[in-house]
Amino acid sequence: MTNRTTSRVLAAATALLALGAGAGCSTGGAASADPQRVDVVAAFYPLQFLAERIGGDAVRVTNLAKPGAEPHDLELTPSQVGQVTEAELIVYLKGFQPAVDDAVAQNGGDRTFDVTSVQPLLDATAAGHDHEGAGEHAEEENTGGKDPHVWLDPTRLATIGDQFAQRLGRADPDHAADYTARASALRADLTALDGEFNQGLATCQRREIVTSHAAFGYLADRYRLEQVGITGLSPDVEPSPQRLAQVIEEAKEHKSTTIFFETLVSPKVAETIAGQVGAKTAVLDPIEGLAAGSNGDYLSVMRTNLQALRTALSCS
Repeated sequence: MTNRTTSRVLAAATALLALGAGAGCSTGGAASADPQRVDVVAAFYPLQFLAERIGGDAVRVTNLAKPGAEPHDLELTPSQVGQVTEAELIVYLKGFQPAVDDAVAQNGGDRTFDVTSVQPLLDATAAGHDHEGAGEHAEEENTGGKDPHVWLDPTRLATIGDQFAQRLGRADPDHAADYTARASALRADLTALDGEFNQGLATCQRREIVTSHAAFGYLADRYRLEQVGITGLSPDVEPSPQRLAQVIEEAKEHKSTTIFFETLVSPKVAETIAGQVGAKTAVLDPIEGLAAGSNGDYLSVMRTNLQALRTALSCS
């Protein structure tokens, strides 16, 4: 533990110089960290879920994206930059959150675990995304034209978990075997979830899902669905009138009964399209973050998604 404690002291000193005494003494900084646990910073919820499941009681996990907040456009406070500076391990997905990328580039050093370095991302087009309307390419440019929503395929998330356990074990060799064991247990849970999706979506009257933004390419790819995204990868972009007309036409063509919206994004556009095609709206959660006050976790939200899909697609 001595090396980790020494590195934390040095990191705290660096944060004080970079951010001033206010950030260095902030809640969640080195002064309040537990020297007996590895201090892990997760960029957003699915990575927090991984770190907590695999790290167990040997880690202390801080999520930079707060519950109820949309993580794409996260802006870091000086205190949060201090947390990145002081962390022993930072787990993030390069290209998904530019502010986190900047903080990692300036302060991350070799204390990082980048999901994109261990799990290749699908091209946005390969993931079934639509790219219509001006301004819908901003996030795609950030990610190099790749779809970052890799966690919506449980099998890919399991692979990320296995690699994260190895990286965590290098940061804390004393607990490496525990991390590997917990990653194996998580893989078993994710494999079971994958089986539920395969069985639950095996026989459906429809396979097209109309979603408020094109976050579900990995889910569609894994379970043989076709995604029709109202907007592109970013949920904040207003769709053009031409795009709205195109989605309405596709929804009518596929006899869609449900237009999906998300918990962290306004449902207004989805409601407009639903009204035009005589469909209802329902939540399909991309699990970029949990809703404020939620008692769920990744596994329970994914199972809720499965039930919503089975209803919308008339699966037997």
